[in-house]
Amino acid sequence: MDQNWMNNTTVIVTGASGGMGKGIAESLIVDHGCTVIGIARSEEKMKKVVEELGPNAEKFSYKLFDVSVEQNWIDFAKYLEENDIHPDILVNNAGILPKFDRFEHYSMADIERAMNINFYSAVYSIHTLLPMILKSKTPGIINIDSSAALMSLAGTSVYSASKAALKSLSEALREELRGKCYVGIVCPGFTKTDIFRSQDASDAKGQKMLNAVSTSCDRMVKMIMHDIRTRRPLGVHGFDAAFMNYFGRLMPVLGGHLFSSVMKISKLPLFDPVFKD
Repeated sequence: MDQNWMNNTTVIVTGASGGMGKGIAESLIVDHGCTVIGIARSEEKMKKVVEELGPNAEKFSYKLFDVSVEQNWIDFAKYLEENDIHPDILVNNAGILPKFDRFEHYSMADIERAMNINFYSAVYSIHTLLPMILKSKTPGIINIDSSAALMSLAGTSVYSASKAALKSLSEALREELRGKCYVGIVCPGFTKTDIFRSQDASDAKGQKMLNAVSTSCDRMVKMIMHDIRTRRPLGVHGFDAAFMNYFGRLMPVLGGHLFSSVMKISKLPLFDPVFKD
């Protein structure tokens, strides 16, 4: 299998201002000579990405917009057409992790925000850009999903629902586009990025626990890039993701109860909103 299939291609990466998105963008540029267009909302962070790329910065450009708004993608597609830019690959990486909580405690605004960023942003980007991507000789769509799509945990109802929806969409696309476009799904476990920014920063024990079970961002990016190079249809990474994948497939009910029991026994303030009345 040609592991250099994406060399010198034009790649669009959402959530490219930090974490895994930034790491993926850098690897595409440095290791594969790709031209990357990063999508995010913070110009300050994007300028930092440019600065850190140094001599490779000429391969990186960015557009600032909210990926959860469909019109923004329509406008972006017009920008690509007007500037004669032909995207080959789309990497949907943008996402948010709401605080651990019971479903009844989330406001509709919380729910809609999570669904819009985690799921609908991919719907909009793929629906808008797919006709352009299919014109490429090396078309690809990679959706960075989550282990939450493999098994839902108490306190993650909205997040898990948004990620399960993304997984289902990706699986259908994978078959519909078989032989026409590579569609990859990556389900990382907890990763040391700023996705935990929504959690209670004052809960030192909770933050320590999250860090203990999390894979380093650099290591996760390396595993994701291996998936992309080999055009792997599904990647599950992180020991927590492996456990969730196992229990989610073989013992979904017992597994969910087991994980809930462990969360309760931990007595971490992080999980108080889930289990305390």
